[in-house]
Amino acid sequence: MAGKKLRRAGFPQDLCERLSRHQITTCQDFLCLSLLEQMKVTGQSYQTVQKLLHTVSQSCAPRMQTVYEMKMKKAIDPTSAFLPTTLEDLDKILHGGIACGSLTELTGPSGCGKTQFCIMLSLLTTLPSSMGGLDGAVIYIDTESAFSAERLIEMAQHRFPHYFATKEKLISMPSSIHVYRELTCDSLLKRIKSLEEEIISKNVKLVVIDSVASVVRKEFDTKLQGNLLKRSNFLAREASILKYLAEEFSIPVILTNQVTTWLSDGLAVQADPLSPADDFSLSEGCSRNGDGEPSYVIAALGNTWSHSVNTRLILQYLDSQTRQLLIAKSPVAPFSSFQYRIENSGLVLQDQKDQSYFGGGTNPALQAIKVRMDAFNNEPEMALSSFAGETL
Repeated sequence: MAGKKLRRAGFPQDLCERLSRHQITTCQDFLCLSLLEQMKVTGQSYQTVQKLLHTVSQSCAPRMQTVYEMKMKKAIDPTSAFLPTTLEDLDKILHGGIACGSLTELTGPSGCGKTQFCIMLSLLTTLPSSMGGLDGAVIYIDTESAFSAERLIEMAQHRFPHYFATKEKLISMPSSIHVYRELTCDSLLKRIKSLEEEIISKNVKLVVIDSVASVVRKEFDTKLQGNLLKRSNFLAREASILKYLAEEFSIPVILTNQVTTWLSDGLAVQADPLSPADDFSLSEGCSRNGDGEPSYVIAALGNTWSHSVNTRLILQYLDSQTRQLLIAKSPVAPFSSFQYRIENSGLVLQDQKDQSYFGGGTNPALQAIKVRMDAFNNEPEMALSSFAGETL
């Protein structure tokens, strides 16, 4: 919450403008100054600066609220609690859909539908509340250049053909989705830090980052000394800011993640196996590397990151046509599975008989993920040894 802008903390406009000339725009910037520095940059007396410090501190400190207040807030405005996915059985088990005020991660191998799901959720957010949407704008941060405007329009026309029957609706909907392409860690972090004012001015109701892992894994080779710590620090800062934004504005934040191969010796080997061929075999979660050691595919970015997200949904393969969605981690739902297909309208769940619910669950950081393994069938040793090491 220290990232809150001073203007929103109650500072006068003229004082905010004066401080901005010294690159002091957030509560954190102000609190990091010594008392003498604060008096100098504000031009105020000792007593006035003390009052300003009290104002900033109160604004930054998380406000205590009772469980009753939390429950009543959701009861008064149910739309502020969840973003419905329109996948009826998934929404039911999640008590309404994707939770607002928290981080939801979609993880899985390439081609299983993570970006498709993000585009679909972006579409749903722009819909009026009468149709189950949030009637707001979307900020979509694309780190893989994977967002497709054509696919967004196609989903809209097939999922809601009557609502998007007019050209006017097809123009207004994509105008509410703001796409940024950030290809480095620095630019991504800078963008995230600047979102607060944009969320307010544009009535943003959903933030998507597709994907978190892409820029991190390109810039931090964890085999090099010190890089693992730097990567962990970057991810912690990123998660902290995103959690603040989600909680402060009661909006869902969707993040996508990649996969990695977990070896029995405690190392994770970067892997995202996918072949364009239609004929492929599927990993059953566990295989063996060249030394006969058991290994399997799990979510990337390690155990610490898995604790940073509130909900983890795993998208994986079952066969060439059918995929499976797992609720691997959720504060409200049990470990559950759903079979789905990707159609012109987006993700579509299969029949009820194909869904399973489990009372227990597993460690979400080490949940095995099924992937398309045809690229690895002939030379598994070469496949495993060709990836950069990544320690969890």
